[in-house]
Amino acid sequence: MSLGGASERSVPATKIEITVSCRRPHVLPSPPPPAVVVLYTQSRASQEWREFGRTEVIDNTLNPDFVRKFVLDYFFEEKQNLRPAWNSGLDFLGQAFLALGEVIGGQGSRVERTLTGVPGKKCGTILLTAEELSNCRDIATMQLCANKLDKKDFFGKSDPFLVFYRSNEDGTFTICHKTEVVKNTLNPVWQPFSIPVRALCNGDYDRTVKIDVYDWDRDGSHDFIGEFTTSYRELSKAQNQFTVYEVLNPRKKCKKKKYVNSGTVTLLSFSVDSEFTFVDYIKGGTQLNFTVAIDFTASNGNPLQPTSLHYMSPYQLSAYAMALKAVGEIIQDYDSDKLFPAYGFGAKLPPEGRISHQFPLNNNDEDPNCAGIEGVLESYFQSLRTVQLYGPTYFAPVINQVARAAAKISDGSQYYVLLIITDGVISDMTQTKEAIVSASSLPMSIIIVGVGPAMFEAMEELDGDDVRVSSRGRYAERDIVQFVPFRDYVDRSGNQVLSMARLAKDVLAEIPEQLLSYMRTRDIQPRPPPPANPSPTPAPEQP
Repeated sequence: MSLGGASERSVPATKIEITVSCRRPHVLPSPPPPAVVVLYTQSRASQEWREFGRTEVIDNTLNPDFVRKFVLDYFFEEKQNLRPAWNSGLDFLGQAFLALGEVIGGQGSRVERTLTGVPGKKCGTILLTAEELSNCRDIATMQLCANKLDKKDFFGKSDPFLVFYRSNEDGTFTICHKTEVVKNTLNPVWQPFSIPVRALCNGDYDRTVKIDVYDWDRDGSHDFIGEFTTSYRELSKAQNQFTVYEVLNPRKKCKKKKYVNSGTVTLLSFSVDSEFTFVDYIKGGTQLNFTVAIDFTASNGNPLQPTSLHYMSPYQLSAYAMALKAVGEIIQDYDSDKLFPAYGFGAKLPPEGRISHQFPLNNNDEDPNCAGIEGVLESYFQSLRTVQLYGPTYFAPVINQVARAAAKISDGSQYYVLLIITDGVISDMTQTKEAIVSASSLPMSIIIVGVGPAMFEAMEELDGDDVRVSSRGRYAERDIVQFVPFRDYVDRSGNQVLSMARLAKDVLAEIPEQLLSYMRTRDIQPRPPPPANPSPTPAPEQP
């Protein structure tokens, strides 16, 4: 699924409620002073920490369990950094640094962190538990019809369709659904359709929903018939009764004294069902397995030269390193062992100069796993010093390697994400398309990041947005490939943090839906979350 550059922030995947508790190992003054936790969130653009909210104040306890929750919008594709700080009056008692994804990806969506920040003292621990708000998983299904709409076509009646918009905080509207066109009628009956409640109102049941009625024209200059407004709460009343809305055209209303309306729209039916969400699967133990494949072909240029796409500058990361770090640092929160297979392709290996299209970056054929994203980066830099960039560029071997691992897991416990970073000159298109078609039936997604100035026409062909990838008459079961050119995300001021955040946002945005599409087609339900451990082992201290 290709996305043409950095976009505005989308509707959150869901809303997450965070519950906080603190545990104090050493004795405070008796009685213990009042306790409060202040939650800070970090701005993506400026990296500044801002207060998001605070719990209630609890007196006279070393182990407060706070009742007041923090409700956060959750975006899988973003690194949402949190800093909870435990305070007592004017005294600072300690803080922790972590990402929202770490809380959701923790066992039972629960983590414990050691508090730091007071020199020479053990500050205790803080426990955070994530719970998905139920209204975010709701899917609304409705059917509408209209009566006596205005006639817009000279030789016929009208070809009506509806456009739904949700209102935003600033008074603007965002389109969220279009019905099909019903031809040549003033009394259309539209097919039932389903829409996530969060897309319709973002969890606010009283938020205005505006519905425009148009007459379809072939040239795209659709004629406005009229509009009406409602809300999710009002729509939901149709579960028990028909609801009729007057369609009003403001311009006609101003011009014609006897104007009544431009027809009516009736809500025939409305129902709400819950579906499983990405968070359900993560909470039930599904792990994201992240694999990296890096292009070591000669077209990238000599790594010792500043013009090379692999150039190891002492002052900034290369585009390859930035893409790896941007995507990997988010996905690693959902992988419990933090061990990532990492491969290179298109290089000559020492000592005999054998050309390899799938060599482990850590030079260990038995165990290609690297410890964390930093371990992958270290192995990548080490390989640049030891191998010779050569060619050709073959994708199929590494795709098939990950597919073999994914094929062994069919119970929903594992989902594989392969990141391929390349300069775009592909040599095995036929074999790669065959590999993608075969992998499309497996628990697997492929992200391709193109670096450098190439046009990337071949990559666009692998991305199945417009035409589903096919091979020898077989079509891919799902669209599992997403391609983006890194240059579309580079911040013009040179801010690498912002560049990486933009890239990660777009390349990872489709992963939750791709995982859900696989689970739905295989009728795999999430496992129940494991019981909460009453006293989890504190994690290592964060910087």
